[in-house]
Amino acid sequence: MLSLIFRFCRKVQRALLVRGWKLYGPVYLKLHGVNYADKVMLYGMPLISMQPNSEIILHERVVLCSDGRFTDLGVARPVILKTLRPQAQIVIGKDSGLSGVVVCAAVSVRIGVNCLLGADVQIFDTDFHKLAAENRRHDDTPANIACAAVNIADNVFIGAGSKVLKGVSIGENSVIGAGSVVTKDIPANCIAAGNPAKVIANL
Repeated sequence: MLSLIFRFCRKVQRALLVRGWKLYGPVYLKLHGVNYADKVMLYGMPLISMQPNSEIILHERVVLCSDGRFTDLGVARPVILKTLRPQAQIVIGKDSGLSGVVVCAAVSVRIGVNCLLGADVQIFDTDFHKLAAENRRHDDTPANIACAAVNIADNVFIGAGSKVLKGVSIGENSVIGAGSVVTKDIPANCIAAGNPAKVIANL
């Protein structure tokens, strides 16, 4: 009997949370300056940070899951979307889902249509710091920090805990195995895995 009551309470709690985020999600996105389309859904509160004159675009039916109760694997952190410089852009295509994913763009990160980005994936188009040793920690001059756009094509599945580094393109329909570090372009219609990620099979 107690287990039935507990399950009922969990269902009610889940329904209330979903309803709350359907109502509050668009307000939250608007307050943070995000350009979003119809039926974008938040599960939990993402962390959003935008530099002046930068842009975050969420197309139709994008799902951002920041609450481990709404994804089987759970998440270690909320979704984090950050533009790091003016004119930077993050674009997430329609029907794509991100769970606890970090996306940082100094130039451009584009994610296609129908993409699946698993728990705690990290995508960034910058080294964040210069590589030259002198004054590495404190020198934040943009010209000294390497950046290159990231492009993830349609219907890509990136497994949990993977990292996609600057300048990488991933072709349509490809799968990136969990825990991979993607340092170079991955062609379409393949499975890639490892550190650094390499093609291990064709689809």
